[in-house]
Amino acid sequence: MLEYTGLSVQREKLPVNLLLILLFTAFGFAVMGYHPGTEDDALYLSAIKSDLNPALYPHDAAFFRIQLQATYFDRVVAWSAHVTGISVATTALLWQFGALALILFACLSIAQKLFAEKRAQWAGVALVAAMFALPVAGTALFLADPHLHPRNVATALILLAVSRILAQKRWQAAVLMLMSFLMHPIMAAMGISFCFFLTMALSEPVHVWFESLWEPRPSTALASAVPLAWIFEPASPEWLKAVHSRSYCYLYQWTWYEWLGALAPIFLFWLLWRIARKRGENVMARFALAVLAYSVFQQVVAMVMLGFPSLERLTPLQPMRYLHLVYFFLMLIGGCLLGKYLLRTKVWRWALFLLAVNGGMLTAQRSQFGGSDQLELPGQASANPWLQAFAWIRCNTPTDAYFAMDPRYLAAEGEDYHGFRALAERSQLADAIKDTSVVMQVPELGPVWDRQLAAQSGWKNFQLADFERLKAEFGVDWVLVSDPPPAGLDCRWHNGTLAVCAVP
Repeated sequence: MLEYTGLSVQREKLPVNLLLILLFTAFGFAVMGYHPGTEDDALYLSAIKSDLNPALYPHDAAFFRIQLQATYFDRVVAWSAHVTGISVATTALLWQFGALALILFACLSIAQKLFAEKRAQWAGVALVAAMFALPVAGTALFLADPHLHPRNVATALILLAVSRILAQKRWQAAVLMLMSFLMHPIMAAMGISFCFFLTMALSEPVHVWFESLWEPRPSTALASAVPLAWIFEPASPEWLKAVHSRSYCYLYQWTWYEWLGALAPIFLFWLLWRIARKRGENVMARFALAVLAYSVFQQVVAMVMLGFPSLERLTPLQPMRYLHLVYFFLMLIGGCLLGKYLLRTKVWRWALFLLAVNGGMLTAQRSQFGGSDQLELPGQASANPWLQAFAWIRCNTPTDAYFAMDPRYLAAEGEDYHGFRALAERSQLADAIKDTSVVMQVPELGPVWDRQLAAQSGWKNFQLADFERLKAEFGVDWVLVSDPPPAGLDCRWHNGTLAVCAVP
């Protein structure tokens, strides 16, 4: 049994630690930004609002409902909003901040098991907080999302489970992993896989276990991440069209620097394992060994899953997501080592460190969301013309309104990937960007998605007759178009960039 004397959280310092965690969370939150309704939140926020008001989305709920059937996330968040009477916008904000704080608390707990020096522990926490928006190699993931996402919540629970395993509290870790599975099954499967390797690394003797890694064994992550039978069915043309639009799903199409981002951590943790073992740092050596073994195993699994055309239906599982957890550990331990050997107790070094990492990430985030406020908080009026249009639609059109708009509107300049359904709270015809990822996960939506996209082909040249055709074919009775609008539409609102019009 490993001993951790002197490395556990001291009860009398818990209030101070919590205060510092909240402070670093606030900094990390501000640097990463908060953009509700963007990217995947277009699905989750729509589902939460639909749970609270089933009258919403009468025409297109399948584009977020079916994909979310494997998670309880939207129902738990909706329930919390219902019980507290707090608005959905404020509830999502509180959940987001709480998830980030829990992530940093778990990181501190892990750091306390690996490093005795307080300066090292807090430098690790500080670096993770600053790097919330760090891209994870070629996976299209970030350490944390700038909006409420079940991955943020699941990550917090997984990291807490890791800290419990380090503290030899494995039953507590099992409960936490079950909770994470209810939030995000695929990310939880990766967490379960790592916890298995960590448990083995903390067992005696380590070297025998390491040698046994090369013996054939079933993939825990793969077995846990396949909840639906459709994965093994023949691929439809519509599904292939959707999945081929996501190059990040295809490992062998990654660029050299994306491959470097995937393989470099394996080498770095191998190096850390060797150094820690030579120095007699037993806990660190075993932790690094666990990350190393987990990374090698999952990399091999990913290369097999994504290397054969006959396994293409497994592509949506995105097995390279295993890097998400590895990058968390990379940032945490990297920050701890900086604090231990470089920053030490020099105030000016800490100031430069925090300024450099936070300033760099803030600059990157502002370039990514240049058309939006850094923090899109509840009740705050937006200068973004797209968000202005969504707000007007939410307040001034019928609940059962069915909208059409440019199917590539998410990529429009200044739109910043804000989802119409989530923020306007109205149904829309399928789009060519976000709904593509839904079809990738839910192939049965492929024919509907493809038909609706085909009907919107040539959108930029649409005239009244084209809109009337959409109304006759799908029941579309409202459109969001560029201002000035095409002649013949019954336009009710405009802001110089966009116009909201009824189809006569």
